[in-house]
Amino acid sequence: MYSMRMEHPQSIVILDFGGQYAHLIASRVRRFGAYAQILPPETPASALQGAAGIILSGGPQSVYESGSPQADPKIFDLKIPILGLCYGLHWMTQALDGTVMQGKVKEYGRTRIRVEGSGSCQRSMLFHACPEEFVVWMSHGDEATELPAGFVRTATSDACANAAFEDPKRKLFALQFHPEVTHTQHGNDILRSFVELCNPAPWSVKSYAAHIGDVIRSEVEDHKVFMLVSGGVDSTVAFTLLDSILGTDRVQGLLVDTGLMRKDEVRQIEEALGKLKLPNLRVEDASEEFFANLTGVYEPEAKRKVIGDTFVAVQQRVSAEMGLTAEQGWMLGQGTIYPDTIETGGTKHADQIKTHHNRVQMIQEMIDKGLVVEPLKDLYKDEVRKLGEELGLPHDLVWRHPFPGPGLGVRILCAEKPDVVDVPSVENQKPGIRSQVLPVKSVGVQGDGRTYRHALALFCEDPFSVPPEVERLATEIPNTTPQINRVLLSMSHAEPVPFVFTPGFLSRERANLLREADAMVMEEVRKAGLYEAIWQFPVVLLPFGTRTGGQSIVLRPIESTDAMTADAAHLPESALRAMIERIMTLSGIDMVFLDLTSKPPATIEWE
Repeated sequence: MYSMRMEHPQSIVILDFGGQYAHLIASRVRRFGAYAQILPPETPASALQGAAGIILSGGPQSVYESGSPQADPKIFDLKIPILGLCYGLHWMTQALDGTVMQGKVKEYGRTRIRVEGSGSCQRSMLFHACPEEFVVWMSHGDEATELPAGFVRTATSDACANAAFEDPKRKLFALQFHPEVTHTQHGNDILRSFVELCNPAPWSVKSYAAHIGDVIRSEVEDHKVFMLVSGGVDSTVAFTLLDSILGTDRVQGLLVDTGLMRKDEVRQIEEALGKLKLPNLRVEDASEEFFANLTGVYEPEAKRKVIGDTFVAVQQRVSAEMGLTAEQGWMLGQGTIYPDTIETGGTKHADQIKTHHNRVQMIQEMIDKGLVVEPLKDLYKDEVRKLGEELGLPHDLVWRHPFPGPGLGVRILCAEKPDVVDVPSVENQKPGIRSQVLPVKSVGVQGDGRTYRHALALFCEDPFSVPPEVERLATEIPNTTPQINRVLLSMSHAEPVPFVFTPGFLSRERANLLREADAMVMEEVRKAGLYEAIWQFPVVLLPFGTRTGGQSIVLRPIESTDAMTADAAHLPESALRAMIERIMTLSGIDMVFLDLTSKPPATIEWE
């Protein structure tokens, strides 16, 4: 839960209306040398007297709906710069007597805007470093149709007349798009211009690292910490940080082998942590327990809950065996980072995108009792990596691809029966390209909210030479077809074939099959020298093929910096061919697809 007070004078305050990017905004602001703190939108203006500036975040709701989040209108009397983004623009417009309505066209993803002002006409001070036209990232279906008094339009797009506007005298600014995401061209220039207008107090990453240490000591007090370790960068940095601050005698690590880890991963983690001289690590093989509990579980959220509950049950059993209970002065440590909490609906107004395994009910109850320490819970992946480097962790470990806590459990889709929906074929509009809807759904994020919709597979004669039309369709289809949030390209078949669905839950057999496919992909990625060029590469198993019992594989290479937005990565043809040829030799794999979808509208993981 957020505090209602400022932690640093002359900082930039982000009022969080529940958008997916609130902490991403804070991360960007920190890179410009200013401290950023996130507070609830209803924080009274009196509590913001010392702020250098305010940013109003996006959010999943419509401002004209009953119960939508509201801020204190008196913030406009503080006489400091204020920037409204997306929902923040809508709230600012409505609060100052402008009009917000549902847009005629919903814009999700890349949109080209045109900056107003040229020649003798004054251009917006936010756009002084931007060209007359550039691409931005939209993620909402509402727009301001009538500007408040004193405001002038500063940018427009084909679908949104008032893509940006401002009141330069009062230094109030409004953007329909998200400058904080990497997909917005000149987004950093825009945010930096706003931060400079605010004239905040200087701040550095080193002071932030010291702040984390102070917070940990304050939260832990005299307790010792029992740390759940996965081997990923988050839990490793958290484990190392706790060890460095509290001392080795106060930190015990537990690595749970769930049976859902990558090939040889347990051995590799033990070796890596051994080199870091973190001696207090216990490895517990609980794979039989996980698979037994997951038998017959098909629904994605139920599966995540089972995995999270089993994690806690194993942790409680092992802690009891080792005498590491709360009654004996121990508390639980986790490597949770901010995207995990915000996508679970961890902020007051955020829409739930998924339930993270570190946020199941038992964990939440422990958090409420003050028995959990999460030293990285306010950080993004790039910040965690910077902290890891500062702690002296090896480069290969710090820059390891992110891997979800539930492991392969969220990359093996489970279903008891096919889920079929009819959508118009693309063949009539795009000759030479055919389409087929997959009989399973995946999670997406659109308009700061969760979607659970189908994927559409495209087929063309030469998938290794992707025609530009296919890439355009990957953006166009989710924006125009309500049933679709993800677009794939068939890499194994040039023509659609009947999908044969086979019911499947999370079993050791399916996990082993995906484990082999995943290992083949990672080997080819490293062989091609692509490992650090690709931010993450989920490999997904689907419960259908071309025959009974057959399965399909989805390749999901993505480029990102912070997990909140992502692009499908382009792979060299030679590497892609090698991956697919090897995967198709696996007994039980019938088809291979390449995921072409950005985030949004699709999440990085399929569940």
